[in-house]
Amino acid sequence: MATDIVAQLAESLAKTGVEDGELSYKGQGRKLDDAQSVEEIVKEIQDFEDLQALRLEGNTIGVAAAQAIAKALETKSKFKRCYWSDMFTGRLRSEIPPALNSLGDALMLANARLTVLDLSDNAFGPDGVKGIERLLKSTACYTLQELRLNNCGMGIGGGKILAAALIQCYKTSSAEGTPLGLKAFVAGRNRLENEGATALAQAFKLMGSLEEINVPQNGINHPGVTAMAGAVQNNPNLRILNLNDNTFTEKGAIAMAQALKHLRSIQVINFGDCLVRPAGAIAIAETVSEGLPILKELNLSFGEITEEAALAVVHAVKNKDQLEKLDLNGNCLGEDGCKVLKDAMEGMNIGDILGSLSDDDGEPEDDDEEDDDEEEEDDEDVDDEEIEEEEEEEEEDDDSNGIKLSTPASAPRPPDVSSFLSFPSPDKLLKLGAKRALLIEQQVDVSDASKTAEAFLKIASVYKEENNDVKIAVLDSIDALLKKAFATPSFQGYSFVSSLLVLLGLLKSEDKVKPVVVVPGHLHTLEHVVRQDYFPKENVAVLEAFLSRNNNALESCGNARDDLQSTLQRVRSEG
Repeated sequence: MATDIVAQLAESLAKTGVEDGELSYKGQGRKLDDAQSVEEIVKEIQDFEDLQALRLEGNTIGVAAAQAIAKALETKSKFKRCYWSDMFTGRLRSEIPPALNSLGDALMLANARLTVLDLSDNAFGPDGVKGIERLLKSTACYTLQELRLNNCGMGIGGGKILAAALIQCYKTSSAEGTPLGLKAFVAGRNRLENEGATALAQAFKLMGSLEEINVPQNGINHPGVTAMAGAVQNNPNLRILNLNDNTFTEKGAIAMAQALKHLRSIQVINFGDCLVRPAGAIAIAETVSEGLPILKELNLSFGEITEEAALAVVHAVKNKDQLEKLDLNGNCLGEDGCKVLKDAMEGMNIGDILGSLSDDDGEPEDDDEEDDDEEEEDDEDVDDEEIEEEEEEEEEDDDSNGIKLSTPASAPRPPDVSSFLSFPSPDKLLKLGAKRALLIEQQVDVSDASKTAEAFLKIASVYKEENNDVKIAVLDSIDALLKKAFATPSFQGYSFVSSLLVLLGLLKSEDKVKPVVVVPGHLHTLEHVVRQDYFPKENVAVLEAFLSRNNNALESCGNARDDLQSTLQRVRSEG
């Protein structure tokens, strides 16, 4: 008899979907258009005294139906979890924001404290994000731990709105002594692109509480990935990082590899189909070998990784006792490379964790010679803009009538930072006077890492070891510029180093950036910089890795290169 009662109770609970204060209508396929269609749901919500969670997934809800459900939620102060994915199928996009606004307003009125908000698979676009904007900024979300917005079509605009709302929530909740501590953020397939990802990265960096970042398939390239890297390193409890099917390239991969060095709790890294390339894979391998003690999964599939780089990854994971899966499928190993990889892992008794290599793309075609030819052609091209600006400096100005107006000899041009940065020379730098460092600091936009790197190389190019006045002027100017840059919260240090490496010809650019002609002054100045307290020590390892390679770009600077390498090694060992 007792068994029958238990069975009946279990069946009853299963029908109503009650579990931990949860009421579920998941997957019932109901078409809920108006208040009448949700009368049963409304009554069950009203009768559920301590309702904590409501599952509406797999139904389709109109504005009037949402308003009726919202009215029932207005008194549910213990409400915590919204499982509202896939609940607008077949609805006009214009219906979704008012429906979401009604539901959100009800939760705020109830003084609810949410822990889970799941609106995945609703394809509501930026307007849908506006529909939850008020809710996200409210006290109801001060306690939010999971935000799931997978496959919602937010786009760049929606990503920016979402980021601003999260930042506002964090600031207001912090002011009240209960800072937002979001743990899981899921937003795959949303077309966030670089701008949306960068905006969200600022919110993540501010919170610093994330344990899961899951943003695959968002059209993010290396600028957005680099911004994400800055956020990653500021979330030390991160356990899951999934950026699958975005485009890292070497710049983004190197930035992310450096960010991972700050993590001790990471368990799952998914950089599959991210085009990390050999240099990126090697940088990630270095990070894995030096840390990440509880790593369980590493996915570097479909990344154009060669045999050498893949072997570096294999050797990096040989002592990772908790590693359960290594995915290197779809890379450029070739038949022999695949065999070498398998043999290496079996030789280390970890062959069972290697995923399939069935989709290997074969050895990469050798296009280095073609790339070298393109670089040589670039070197031979005349910079017309530079010539025109030089001629403008030499010639007198023309008035509108074609009459040349000369500048009186008694009225020389005042010191001009723009002129110096356009065409650097030791004399121009010295003529800027005692306030040259301040003038340069004011002229350069340090929020832009690429422009800061360009300015660095222009100033450093006039460095003269034998001329003490010029030497001091260069180093003082560089110190002022970089101190300001690294002290600026929005400044991306990894992006600065990547830009520097590209401009020095040590890293290939996806944007076809033309490297500068490297002179000893560049390396002497860089040697000074890496010894300064303002320069992050984690960037030293990146510079050392690239300087240690055989590279034609630095051949003309033998002594300066050797001195820089020695200093980098010493600084790294001291750190």
